Amino acid sequence: MSAPPDRQSPNKLARPIEAILPFLELDAPTAAQLASLADAAKGLEALLAADRAPDALRLIAHALPKREAVWWACMCARAVPALTPNPLDAEALTAAELWVRRPDEASRRGTMEVAQKGGFRSAESWAAVGAFWSGGNMSAEGQPEVLPAEHLTGVAVVGAIMMAAMRHTPERAPARFIRFVASARDIAGGGAGRIPPEEG
Repeated sequence: MSAPPDRQSPNKLARPIEAILPFLELDAPTAAQLASLADAAKGLEALLAADRAPDALRLIAHALPKREAVWWACMCARAVPALTPNPLDAEALTAAELWVRRPDEASRRGTMEVAQKGGFRSAESWAAVGAFWSGGNMSAEGQPEVLPAEHLTGVAVVGAIMMAAMRHTPERAPARFIRFVASARDIAGGGAGRIPPEEG
């Protein structure tokens, strides 16, 4: 009798690493080491073992599928609430999460509108930009089509994650990196990646 099928979700980080290496800003020896690995999931483990959490977060942002990457940015932003809530940031976060749940063109365009209103100054606004840069025309409606480069969502998500990690108490960033990686692993396995918000 054959073994039962594996009912676990496949690891969404298990994608070829070569395509994302140019966007990770790694030194040459580390890039060469990662290039020899089977996939981005193995690259993540190698970076964590080398105590290079910020590089690991960059890898995750570029390796996850775009919807999952934007959702991850939203979860990390929610995990580190601003000391003074900003209604524009809340609107940007809602728009980004709406796009994840309903990735249509109207939702995608709406993310940039709210990010612009907030001046691109927060993790929430960069999560929204990540959704806008996921595909489709970046030009104003009626203008010639300009498509985003494939890696731009990852760039925006890196910005969101780092802003969340450094928010108001940057000395907590190393502990936040650990929580953010755990969230990403959960999302990569098909989970929601929710992180309890910090207190105080």
